[in-house]
Amino acid sequence: MIVREVAAAGHTVFAGMRATTGRNAAAVAELEAHAHEHDLRLHALELDVSDQDSVDSAVERVLREAGRVDVVVHNAGHMVLGPTEAFTPEQLHEVFDVNAVSTQRLNRAVLPHLRAQRDGLVVWIGSTSTRGGTPPYLAPYFAAKAAEDSLAVSYAAELARFGVDTVIVVPGSFTTGTNHFANAGSAHDDDVAAAYEAEYAGLVDQVGARLGEISPPDADPSEVARQVAAVVGAAKGTCPLRVHVDPADDGAERVNALGDQVRADFYHRIGLGDLLQVRVGDAPRRAEGGELP
Repeated sequence: MIVREVAAAGHTVFAGMRATTGRNAAAVAELEAHAHEHDLRLHALELDVSDQDSVDSAVERVLREAGRVDVVVHNAGHMVLGPTEAFTPEQLHEVFDVNAVSTQRLNRAVLPHLRAQRDGLVVWIGSTSTRGGTPPYLAPYFAAKAAEDSLAVSYAAELARFGVDTVIVVPGSFTTGTNHFANAGSAHDDDVAAAYEAEYAGLVDQVGARLGEISPPDADPSEVARQVAAVVGAAKGTCPLRVHVDPADDGAERVNALGDQVRADFYHRIGLGDLLQVRVGDAPRRAEGGELP
């Protein structure tokens, strides 16, 4: 949804995915057909965020074919569902790697280029689960998204003087229209999971169902893509730190507003208020048709 929306806005987009010549070959063909039908500059890009060599190769290809990179969208993520204790430490590590650590691999590959050109934008796809209502049985995912959010907030300040913007797009729970719940992983320790099932019978299924019940019938995950496209097309230095897309309103927007205000007040107290706003200078952010991996 994001790559199609941003490409439709006139940008050159490289859509990262794994196994482009293997199990995702059909998705690549679909992407290419869509690009051809709508005359879009939209390309599939082999990219496994859990593999530094793959990340480096992907960024090198963008630079080789497009000449520069202007925007990075951190959208890789994987949900797991089940009692927290039943997940092995190895599973927890994997969830953190995909949802949080992977962003560091991509940042280290691409940020040197954004810093050198004193211009660019990093978009983080976060989650209301980091601050809003947090139903049980999603703790590994919630914790990993909270880690990603903390990284994004710190990066925002550390990139500001380089002229690089940061925006955290914060979706709520979309139980339809995506594969988030359908493809969720499960805990590996069956014995522990069974012990919890004895006291919390059916809770795994109830979590998604209850979230679906509070979601408005017209909740559309495509709105997340539209907000990303709006952010990419906005003038440098004009976007807020966060853009919430939460039809169910789990409370995260209110909590984030308070937390971000406390952060801003503290930065001013310690004399670092300038880090709350990207340094614009003379460079516009991304000429029309900027490159997006």
